[in-house]
Amino acid sequence: MSEEIRQAIQDGKTVLGIEFGSTRIKAVLVDGSHQPVAMGTFDWENRLENNIWTYSLDDIWGGLQGCYADLAKDVEKKYQTQLTKLGALGFSGMMHGYMPFGADGELLVPFRTWRNTMTEEACKKLIPVFNFNIPQRWSIAHLYQAILNGEDHVGKISYLTTLAGYIHWKLSGEKVIGIGEASGMFPIDSSVKDFDGKMLDQFDSLIASKAYGWKIRDIMPKVLCAGECAGKLTEEGAKLLDPTGRLEAGAAMCPPEGDAGTGMTATDSVAVRTGNISAGTSIFSMVVTEAPLSKVHEEIDMVTTPDGSPVAMVHCNNCTSDLNSWVNLFEQFAEKFGLKIDKNDLYGELYREALNASEDCGGLMAFNFFSGEPIMGVDEGRPLFVRTPDAEFTLANFMRCHLYSAMAALKIGNDILLKEENVKVDSLMGHGGLFKTPVVGQQLMAAAMNAPVTVMDTASEGGPWGIAILACYMNEKKDGESLADYLSNRIFAGQTGTTIEPRQEDVAGFDRFIEKYKSVLPAEKAAIAGLK
Repeated sequence: MSEEIRQAIQDGKTVLGIEFGSTRIKAVLVDGSHQPVAMGTFDWENRLENNIWTYSLDDIWGGLQGCYADLAKDVEKKYQTQLTKLGALGFSGMMHGYMPFGADGELLVPFRTWRNTMTEEACKKLIPVFNFNIPQRWSIAHLYQAILNGEDHVGKISYLTTLAGYIHWKLSGEKVIGIGEASGMFPIDSSVKDFDGKMLDQFDSLIASKAYGWKIRDIMPKVLCAGECAGKLTEEGAKLLDPTGRLEAGAAMCPPEGDAGTGMTATDSVAVRTGNISAGTSIFSMVVTEAPLSKVHEEIDMVTTPDGSPVAMVHCNNCTSDLNSWVNLFEQFAEKFGLKIDKNDLYGELYREALNASEDCGGLMAFNFFSGEPIMGVDEGRPLFVRTPDAEFTLANFMRCHLYSAMAALKIGNDILLKEENVKVDSLMGHGGLFKTPVVGQQLMAAAMNAPVTVMDTASEGGPWGIAILACYMNEKKDGESLADYLSNRIFAGQTGTTIEPRQEDVAGFDRFIEKYKSVLPAEKAAIAGLK
C-alpha cells in the first residue's frame, strides 16, 4: 500500500486540503480512495491589537508555509519521496471577517476576524433594511460599520474578501469564493446561487450619499458552487505555498470555502434535514432546512451548503477556550507534585468525570465568554464561575458545569430553531475537539439538542479533509451528480460511526441548568462592566 501511495504522490494524483482554524492550520493529503495519507500542522493564535482580534499577513503566510512544510516532511518520512505536484487542492478558513484591499492589492486595515463583536450598530440598521438577519461577524456588517465610523479606508476599497478568499486569490490569481463562504459575507439567493441582487441594490441605496467610487457588486468576489473549477495554482502561488520551489504549478483549485462548509462536507451533512455541530474554539450547528424560517431570528443565521442549499446556522463565538484554561490549571497542579500527565489522558479523565455529576450541575454555574457572544447580548468576554454556598462542589459537577457552559449558547439558539420554528432534523453529526473524548461530548450534546448525535470514525480529520474532498468532487463528479449523492455514495458508503441517543434525565437537567444560566446572565454583564 505504501508503494501505491508513493507512486500516486510522484504521479501528482493526490489531493491537498488546507484549513486555517482559529488556533491551528492543518493540511491533509488524500489519495485516490479519499483517505488521508499525510498531514501537516502549524499552531498559531490571534492577538488583540487596538481592541481588534487579528492575525497579521506575516502570521498568515508564515503559518501557511509552515503547515505545508510540515506536510512535505510527513510525506518524505512516510514514503521516501518528495511532494512535487498535486492533482488538485483547496483552501478553507474561519468564516466571515473583513479583509479590504486597495487597487494596489495592499490590505487597507488589519484583518478583522470573526471573533470581533464591534458591529452591533451596523447590524441593527441592516437587519430591517434587508429583513434578514445580519450577524456581527459577517463581512457586510464590518464594511457598513466602517462606513458608519467614517473610516478613511472605505473609499479606497477595490476588493473585499475573507481569509480563505484571500489565500485563494494570491495562489490562483482568481477573485472568487465558494458559495458557503460567500454566505458569511452577504446574504445569498439560493435560487440563483449568488449574492441576493435585491439586497445588493438596497445596500447601494443605503450608502449612496457617501458617493464612494464603487458599488457593492464591484468589490465582492465572484460566487462559485462546489464542483466548479476556481482556477489553477500559478507559478507565483506555488512559490508562496512552497518556498523551496519543489512544488509545480498547474493544479486545479476548488472554490475556497469556510469552515462551516467543510464541516458539513466532512460529516456528510449537506442533504435536507441533516445537520452537524462543530465544537472547538467556537461552536456552531448547521441544519439544512426544507423551507424558509417563519421570521427573522437574530440568533439564527441563514447561510448555505457548499452547493448553495439554505442552512440554518446557530453560531457562538465561545466554546472550549475556557475549558482549556481550566485543564491547563489542573496540569500545572499535577506538575507541582512531579506528575507529567499526557494532555489527551488529562482531558479524557476530566471529561469522563463529568458523567458522574448531577444532571443540573448541583448549583454550579459558569459563563465561558473569552470574547463577546452576540447570541447572548454581550459584546465582550469575562469567563465567570459562580456557585451557591450549599452547592455540590465536586470535580464531576465542576467539569459538567463547564461542558454545559461550552454548549449553553448553542442550546439556546437551537431551542428557537427546533422548538419555535419546528425545523426537522433526522441526524446530527458531531466533530471538533469537544468530541475527541469518546461518549462525553456526544452524550451531553445529545441532551442539549434533545436529539441523537453521531460521531463518524473520520470526524477527527475535520475541515482540511472536507476541503480536500470538495477538491476531489471538482475533479471526479459525473454529469448531474450532486454533492449530497457524491458524499453518500462515494465517500461515506460503508463508513462507521457511533450514535448516542439523549437520556431524558440529562435533557431535563440541562433544561434546568439553562433556566439558571439565563437568570444569572446579568451577573456576567456586570462582570464585563466592572472588570476592565
